[in-house]
Amino acid sequence: MRLTRSFSPFSLGLIAAVACAGHALAWGATGHRIIGRLGLETLPDDAPAFLRAPAAVEAGGELAREPDRWKDSGRIHDNERDPAHFLDLGDDGHVLGGPTLADMPPTREAFDAALRAAGADSWKAGYLPYAIIDAWQELAKDFAYWRADTAAARLVADPAHRAWFAADAREREALILRDYGTLAHYVGDGSQPMHVSEHFNGWGPYPNPEGFTEDRVHAAFEGAFVRSFVSQDAVRAAMSPYAAVEGSIEARTSAYLLATNATITTYFRLQKAGAFVGGDKRGRAFAAARLAAGADELRDDVEDAWRSSAHGEVGWPSIKVADILAGKVDPFDSLYGED
Repeated sequence: MRLTRSFSPFSLGLIAAVACAGHALAWGATGHRIIGRLGLETLPDDAPAFLRAPAAVEAGGELAREPDRWKDSGRIHDNERDPAHFLDLGDDGHVLGGPTLADMPPTREAFDAALRAAGADSWKAGYLPYAIIDAWQELAKDFAYWRADTAAARLVADPAHRAWFAADAREREALILRDYGTLAHYVGDGSQPMHVSEHFNGWGPYPNPEGFTEDRVHAAFEGAFVRSFVSQDAVRAAMSPYAAVEGSIEARTSAYLLATNATITTYFRLQKAGAFVGGDKRGRAFAAARLAAGADELRDDVEDAWRSSAHGEVGWPSIKVADILAGKVDPFDSLYGED
């Protein structure tokens, strides 16, 4: 979901009622559910089996909607989290006259400072890249703890410790699915062109030589059109095969969002040509390709978080996951907590 800059409860209700407001609803439940399911269903075989089970795939689709369902929790909550769903990237590659997406500051604090120097801030501009990276890092840490728990439940000598590790692993699996849903949502938002562009709901007050619409087209595209004309099978057919990712999560996220932003003009050209009226095959193909890009990115991010977790550390004092996997240490005191 993408919201108006005012973030008022009244405007949220109006968006839901008429599906045509400003920084509007995106993807709808259908799109996020499809991305969430496919992100797990297409994982490589080395990913944890519990994540690829049918019940987990179904849950992943539902939990991918969760950050939209948080909305209207309250002023403090919504004011902080609503801008996580988008990034107002200009045609010149800069965010509201501030930093470029290709060279994003290393933290949201630094991002906000750079925007303030340009007369904006991260609440106005959105901070979608940081929301994606934050969710990825949390999932990678979840995986590290799950690796530690499942290994220790098999390898440590103390039966009471083994029982605790087994129970903690089960709880960690539920937490992994919830945190997966958060990552799935923000990665999904990042595949919708109007979530990564200053042209977020109609072309807006910018040079418009091709005469693109000024109508509020955001919600109608990502909600009703997808629900009516795009199937999960069509999205899966548009996905790319898994290939091992390279580079940092920061670099990959910037590249992903830049690729999405590069499709904004295509969207408006298709809209002008009537491709989102009825079930026009051009519109169906574009929407399926965008959802597939989100599912591809999500699957790759999850697999990379899983593989990265083998090299992580857990507990306090921290212990290397590799040492736990090798049976070199009983990590009970570190994971249970010594206070």
